Amino acid sequence: MRKTDPENERLDDAARAGWLYYIAGNTQDQIARKLGISRQTAQRLVSISISEKLIRVRLDHPIGVCLELAERLKGAYSIDYCEVVPSDREATATGVGVAEAAAAELERYLVSSHPVIVAMGTGRMLRSMAEQISPMDCPQHKIVSLVGNIAPDGSASIFDVASRIGDRVRAPYYPMPLPVIATTVHEKNLLLEQKSLRNIVELAEQANVTFVGIGTIDQSAALLRDGFVRPDEIRSLMRAGAAGEITGWAFDAKGELIEGLTNDRVLSVPLAKPAKRKLIGVVMMADRLKAVRAALVGELVNGLITNEAMATSLLEK
Repeated sequence: MRKTDPENERLDDAARAGWLYYIAGNTQDQIARKLGISRQTAQRLVSISISEKLIRVRLDHPIGVCLELAERLKGAYSIDYCEVVPSDREATATGVGVAEAAAAELERYLVSSHPVIVAMGTGRMLRSMAEQISPMDCPQHKIVSLVGNIAPDGSASIFDVASRIGDRVRAPYYPMPLPVIATTVHEKNLLLEQKSLRNIVELAEQANVTFVGIGTIDQSAALLRDGFVRPDEIRSLMRAGAAGEITGWAFDAKGELIEGLTNDRVLSVPLAKPAKRKLIGVVMMADRLKAVRAALVGELVNGLITNEAMATSLLEK
């Protein structure tokens, strides 16, 4: 039996209020009357239904300015797919809107009855995306990781997105039990000789759709913050002209992969140039602008999900 306590009762009330408001189309006054509560309480419960993710709301109507920005980006950077969502200048959540849009795009593949291979990068934005995926039962699909799931201390990375999505949609998933960057080139070669890893690389290269985050190469880089590279390695990449990274692969402002340095030891699935099949960058933070532009110019991605602010900046000369 489900334990009944004040917290569960509060969530039950919030879920009921959220359903009445967003699904059944009731006003807050109607909800208050039907639940026997004040209008203020009804308003608070409706808000809780969203903050606690009891009700998921997605924008289905395309906003004209966002459609125009998406079309301009497709023309400017010769990409096949682009979705732009509205910006909220006051939002503190790092993935607001963009994560939901990316989840909706992935779900369009997952609802297919035909087998689909989905390849996933890693990072905070994709983790936010994974949290927005609706629970499904998809044993016919395969979710494969492009990047290692082992943190520098040997623990499982909290940003292992493929396993999260696989669990959520009940699909087989294929993790890479490796660090993002090997200690030496010799270690990298030894690790990549494993037959299971070669199978994962081959599977990733057959993916119907791939989602990646796009990171910076600077003193605030996620690679540095999460301990995958040392400060001196970041400085060396910066001196070499690195503008950004995708699954650990560093590239310059023209989207060309940096020769040597940490790229000699990256264990992620290699980046194709130009990107093959459908490879979508999911990004919105302003500090990613230089990296995103470089990835688009270099054809490292052929799709983009972002917000108005980033789209506008990408179109500025």
